[in-house]
Amino acid sequence: MFARRTLAGLLLGAAVLVGPAAYAGDPAPAVPPPPSPAAIAAADQLLIAMGVKENIAKTVPAMMVEFEQNVATTRPEIRQSLRETLGAIKPEFDTSAQQTYGKVEALLALSMSEKELVDVAAFFNSPTGKKYLAIQPLFFEHLQDVIGPWRLELSTDIVTKAREAMKKKGVDF
Repeated sequence: MFARRTLAGLLLGAAVLVGPAAYAGDPAPAVPPPPSPAAIAAADQLLIAMGVKENIAKTVPAMMVEFEQNVATTRPEIRQSLRETLGAIKPEFDTSAQQTYGKVEALLALSMSEKELVDVAAFFNSPTGKKYLAIQPLFFEHLQDVIGPWRLELSTDIVTKAREAMKKKGVDF
C-alpha cells in the first residue's frame, strides 16, 4: 500500500513538474540528461528500501493468479491448460515489469541528486527508517480517523460562520 502511494506520488510529482512546461507555449522543453549510473544505483537502493521494487516484481504473478482464478471459476476444465499458457507468456510480462521498474528508477534519479538519494536510502535502511516504513500504512489509516471528522466539523463551521457574517451584511443564503 505504501509503495503504491509512494509510486503514485512520484508519478504525480513528475506530471506536475513537466505539465506546466508542456502547456506554456514555449518551444519544446529541454530534455534533461539521463541520470548517471550512480544516481540510478542510488535510486535503486531507495526503491528497494521503500518496497517499490518488490511491489512491482509481485504485480505480474499476482495478476496472473487472479486471472487464473477468475477464469477457472467459470471454466474449471481449462485450469491446467491456462496455467501452462500463463507460465509460457509470463517471461514477456516479467520483462515489462523490469522495464517499468527502470522507468521508475530513472524518474526518481532525475527527481533528486545522487547524494540526496544515497542519504534517503541510508535513512530508510536504518532501524529508524525501517520502523518509519513499517508504521506508515497504519499511521495514514489512523490519520484519516482524525482528519475525517475534523473536516466534517470544519465544513459545517465554515458554512455556519459564513452565513452569520453574510447575514450581518444583509445577505441571506
